Amino acid sequence: MATRKRSRRASTEPAPLKYPATGELAEAYARVVDIACRLPGTEASRSYGTPSLKVEGRILARLRTEAEGGLAMRCDFIDRQMLMQADPEVFYVTDHYRDHPMVLIDLTRVRWDAMPHLIEQAWRMVAPPKLVAAYDPK
Repeated sequence: MATRKRSRRASTEPAPLKYPATGELAEAYARVVDIACRLPGTEASRSYGTPSLKVEGRILARLRTEAEGGLAMRCDFIDRQMLMQADPEVFYVTDHYRDHPMVLIDLTRVRWDAMPHLIEQAWRMVAPPKLVAAYDPK
C-alpha cells in the first residue's frame, strides 16, 4: 500500500480559523497580540479553530470562542491561584482547564497594565531556555 506524502506547505499552515473574534473582543485580543509579539519567537497562529499565540509551536495563549469566553493563557498553578483569589471576576478556570497550567482571563475586565507581565510569564513557560537566556539582560 502506497503512503501519501504531505506537502511541506500543507504541514506548516495552521488549521482554518473557525471562530474569529469580533467587536470589543477582537480589539482586546489585538492588544494581547501586540504585547506578546514583542517577545522573541512569538507568533500569531491558530489553535482549535481559534486565534492563538505560539512560541516555536508551543501554545502561549489562545482566544476561546466567544461562546466559551476568555483568553486561555499559560500560567503556573500557584500564580493562577493568586490571580483567581485577587480578582475572580477577571481570572478563572473551567473544569477543562483545572489540571492544565492555564488561566482564563476576561479581556473585557482585565487591568491592561498587568497584561505585559502576565504575558511575559506565560512566554517564559513555553519559550526554549536558549531564547529566554538571549532575551534576559546580561
